[in-house]
Amino acid sequence: MALDGIMLHLVKEELLKELKDSHINQIHQPSKDEFVINFRTKQGTKKLFMSCRADCARVHLTENAPENPPVPPMLCMLLRKRLCGAKLIDIRQVEFERVLFFDFDATNEIGEREKLSLCIEIMGRYSNIILIDEKSLVIDAVRRIDVTMSRDRVVLPKIEYILPQKQDKLSIVDSDIAQIVNLIESSDKPLDKAILSVVQGISPVICREIEHRVFSTGDLKAEISRLSHMISTGDCCATMVKKDENTPYDVAFLDITQYDDAMITEYFDSFSKMLDNFYYSRDMAVRMKSRSQDLHKLVSNLIERFSKKINIQTQELKKCADREQLRIKGDLLQANLYKIKRGAMFVEVENFYEENSPTMKIVLDQSISPAQNAQKFYKAYAKAKTAQQMLAIQIEKAQQELQYMLSVQDFLSRAQSDKELSQIRLELIEQGYIKERSKGKQKMLKALPPLEFKTSDGFTVLVGRNNKQNDVLTLKTAHKFDYWFHTKNIHGSHTIVITDGKKITDTAILEAAQICAYHSKGKDSSQVPVDYTIVKNVSKPSGAKPGKVIYVNYNTVYVTPKLPESE
Repeated sequence: MALDGIMLHLVKEELLKELKDSHINQIHQPSKDEFVINFRTKQGTKKLFMSCRADCARVHLTENAPENPPVPPMLCMLLRKRLCGAKLIDIRQVEFERVLFFDFDATNEIGEREKLSLCIEIMGRYSNIILIDEKSLVIDAVRRIDVTMSRDRVVLPKIEYILPQKQDKLSIVDSDIAQIVNLIESSDKPLDKAILSVVQGISPVICREIEHRVFSTGDLKAEISRLSHMISTGDCCATMVKKDENTPYDVAFLDITQYDDAMITEYFDSFSKMLDNFYYSRDMAVRMKSRSQDLHKLVSNLIERFSKKINIQTQELKKCADREQLRIKGDLLQANLYKIKRGAMFVEVENFYEENSPTMKIVLDQSISPAQNAQKFYKAYAKAKTAQQMLAIQIEKAQQELQYMLSVQDFLSRAQSDKELSQIRLELIEQGYIKERSKGKQKMLKALPPLEFKTSDGFTVLVGRNNKQNDVLTLKTAHKFDYWFHTKNIHGSHTIVITDGKKITDTAILEAAQICAYHSKGKDSSQVPVDYTIVKNVSKPSGAKPGKVIYVNYNTVYVTPKLPESE
């Protein structure tokens, strides 16, 4: 999906109504190519989101602003210095090009008025956000472009800002409709591709929609005229098509009929709300993946290391299983010392340990005496016995480490905020998997509360966000007759139903189990087994890793993961 020039025009008109003559209150930069600008309006604070990320460059009002980093980047500090307190006087667009200019009346350091423009260019991987002064000189940009990157267009401080090269297309509003139709009909391309090559600021989904309607009506001119009138009058509708209830597919500024019943259509009362909704889930997943990349790599490496260690030690343990043969050989040699000549390569002696094997052939070390050969077998036996005991302990320890890392990996995959990632990082520091950074002044992390839900019959359900919170939730927060839930043999969150002394209902058990399954590695499965019991039956083994508990006297219910419907 691309935010086309015509939709950008419609977004611009909405933003002018909402933000014109308002003042910038604060500026945040959640990531290197995203900004959230808070405007103080008569209706309250409005948040403008700008992104020049290649796969989803856009601008719109948002109610889902990303979290801010603890330290603002340098470009963010520059924008705060130049734009905080500035008044938005206009938003400009050149025809239907995908470039918007936000014009501000600002005040510089010495109190003089100055005109500044914040430009957002929405052009795929060439997208950019640029601050420009009243002389059209670049102050700074998210992406600086020098002559080694582009000979046609340089974007550097104190260099004159030049518009991106204009596309050789016709405006559907300002151009003659007959001329547009003639150019489309004279093209040898398929109809949707021909429309895309002729009409300015129009996306592929709109071109396909016009083609679909033309096939029904047979009148291209009428459809182009209808589209032109719709855009001129602003009589457009913010439309989203979705593969299913949770998977947005595309957006448009008119009703989409080309998919028939294969897609779900949803309408919004503003283009900002539509774009905010369309990108929210996908953006959050991409952002979390980027910010948790180092943790994912660390945990994956540790999982691989522990798995490899367990395999090697298991193989060594199998070798120790034959240690009794070493003791038997020592005993048989000791009993037959008088028969063995020094320097013999082997000896065959009576095996009084096995009825089915009356004799045993034993290979000897020729450089030592028969008695020393017997002692050598005894020492090898003792070493194998000790190794077996130590290996069993080491394998058990490695398995605990592996299971702990798998649980951390599960929580990482479900983290939805920087604060959750920070809590997981702190947990790994405390457990010694990550070295603590310099011990200067560090901001204390406030523990996040557990996730909270309500069953349809009114019971409160609490869900742990990480292993440490699982321990706190189960061992400190919950009372002994509250109910504890956990997916059976599947990594996931501890889930508590607060009973407040009331008898838990079958409905609450079922819904809590569904919530528990949803917050586990079995989220995308069906018929997930969930164990449940009263908290009194849950305990933590001494020295166990965070999140590790044992429980008795439990029941199991099979559910499909699901969250309760929001009211």
